[in-house]
Amino acid sequence: MLLKFFGLTYILSWLWFGTAAYILRCAGSTPAGAGSFLFLPGVIMPALVAMALTARLEGRAAVSEFLYGIIQWRVNFGYYVFAIGFMIAIKLASALVYRMAMGAWPVFTTLPWYFMAIAVLFSTPVQVGEEVGWRGFALPWLAKRFGFATASLILGVIWAAWHLPFFFIPGADNVGQSFPVYLAAVTAISVAMAWLYWRTKQSLLLTMLMHASIDNTARIVTSPAPAAVSNPFELPNAPLPWITAAVLCASAIWFLVQMRNRRRKWPRLSLPLFL
Repeated sequence: MLLKFFGLTYILSWLWFGTAAYILRCAGSTPAGAGSFLFLPGVIMPALVAMALTARLEGRAAVSEFLYGIIQWRVNFGYYVFAIGFMIAIKLASALVYRMAMGAWPVFTTLPWYFMAIAVLFSTPVQVGEEVGWRGFALPWLAKRFGFATASLILGVIWAAWHLPFFFIPGADNVGQSFPVYLAAVTAISVAMAWLYWRTKQSLLLTMLMHASIDNTARIVTSPAPAAVSNPFELPNAPLPWITAAVLCASAIWFLVQMRNRRRKWPRLSLPLFL
């Protein structure tokens, strides 16, 4: 099951990403936001593949069961604060470490807080395309076999690698970033999101909110000098990406300790894991 899910998700998403990139390149000048719109079908592919596989192998009732997490909002208010504030806290902690190490502050965003809040609000529903696939489908399957701690690490590597095409598509957000640093950071984020999913009894709504918040608040602190690399596998010279990745990894250790050897029962997962 998992091999089918990961294989189909990669193939279908990457084919669409490549097609969308080709269309944008042929079009030349495109309206603002057109790129995000064209890439959207590829972004929601994890959810589509997860639902198709579940419906085929377990029936439509099973699809409704794991999609229930999208509307599971009755959780402790503190988890909402965590979902929204996690990346903000990481970035502020990174800025403090940068100040202590370099003797100067990094660059803080000038965007008003309410602009980022609106972006998070509108971005949260869009995250259903990834979160239904990664956290709603793949994470429980992996956790059944390996436990939440190890599952979150495995999924983090797979999730980060799924974004690899965006490091080569001109105009994409990941162009100029270092993939090794990105891999470490996203794997650590995967651990934190798995912890949230575990603690909120499989609330996909909270992981969607956290995903949206990470995407829209990650730039509140940036390097004071250009930190771009010439190719995705080059390591950056700027210290801030390293510091941020280190702070994320340090936080991930705490979450891993919390989840270690904790396995929940997943009664709907009755089929062979790697069918």
